[in-house]
This record gives sequence, C-alpha cells and structure tokens, in this order.
Amino acid sequence: MTMEDKLVIALPKGRILDEAMPLVRGAGIEPEPEFDDPKTRLLRFTTNHPHIDIIRVRSFDVATFVAFGAAHLGICGNDVLMEFDYPEIYAPLDLGIGRCRLSVAEPVDLAEADDPRRWSHVRIATKYPEVTRRHFAARGVQAECVKLNGAMELAPSLGLATRIVDLVSSGSTLKANGLKEVEVLAEIASRLIVNRAALKTRPGEMTGWIDRFRAVCEARHAA
Repeated sequence: MTMEDKLVIALPKGRILDEAMPLVRGAGIEPEPEFDDPKTRLLRFTTNHPHIDIIRVRSFDVATFVAFGAAHLGICGNDVLMEFDYPEIYAPLDLGIGRCRLSVAEPVDLAEADDPRRWSHVRIATKYPEVTRRHFAARGVQAECVKLNGAMELAPSLGLATRIVDLVSSGSTLKANGLKEVEVLAEIASRLIVNRAALKTRPGEMTGWIDRFRAVCEARHAA
C-alpha cells in the first residue's frame, strides 16, 4: 500500500485532543505508542490499522487539511467550520465534545452601561473575522476586525480594540483580564468532518467510519 492509498485522519492539538481520543479509540483506532509521548516531534502517526494514519495539527488547520483532501476525516470545532465555510467539507456528526461558546466580551466598566443593540460600528479583536463580520452585518452593524491568533484579552487594555470575539468556556480568563461576556454569537462543539470527494470515491469505507463514530457517541450518551 502506498502513502497515497492510506486513509488519513486529522486531529487537533491541545485541549480538544484529550476529549477526542476516547472517541477515536472507542471507534477502534489506536495510534502508535509515540503518539502519547509529549516530547515527540512527529506529526504523522501509524495506527493499529495498516491503511490508516493520524496527523496532529492545529485546530484551525484540521479543516484545511480535510477540505483540500490531504486528510479524509477530521475532528473540528464548528467555530472553525463557520469561519472558513469550506464547501468541500461534510460535517455529519456532533461529537458532543469541546462545548463552549463564541462570544463578544468587553471591559467590565464599559459593559455596565453598554447595550449591544445600540451598536452601529464596533472595532473587535478576534481570530474569527469572517464570522464576526457576518454576525454584525446581519443586524446592520459595521464590524472592523483586527485579526489576532491569541492573547485576545489583551486587546482592550492596550487600545488595540474595544471588544473581542473569542471562545468562552468558564469565563475565568475573561474575568481575570477585566472583561465581561456581553453577547453570544454561537454555541460551539466539535464535529466529525469528512472530505466530500473522499465520500464519493470511497463511500463504503468513509460511511463505515462515520457509523462507528456515531455508535461510540450514542453509547456515551446512553451511559
């Protein structure tokens, strides 16, 4: 079997990986031992299936690898799917992990007297400029977005932007940085994603893995 014949599954680095691996293993996919070595520099790993490899990439890049066919399956937050809106991706299954929300936050002292319904123009620091612009444009608000890849919470205190749009889970990071959540754009969870071309060319194989992941999710939900 050549490398081109292999089925490639893209998984996100970081917090979501810890939640995703019980599902991956529950579906019967076990990566090589080095996958669990925190010191490894490898990005591609073999599995207990000779025809399946796992790649581990940044969460934002999972969608790109799958959309362009470099990976066939992946696990990806719907925040990323909303931002890129790739037509090449099919997202058939909510995995029930990585739950959080995409929200607007602003300094506490500003939030006390602010009403988001009265905004006409906002300057926002965010990793999600497309989602942010679409959200505010839908109600006639012009959103000027400053693209950041991290440390969003610093933007208001340093004068980069008055508000931020970012993922919020407990809200503790916002609170620690003097910010308050004032509006929710979307509820977020991770999904199983599939390359549409692969689904057409390898329908039995792809559908089989979708069904396996669905069965694992249903079993966890029933437990």
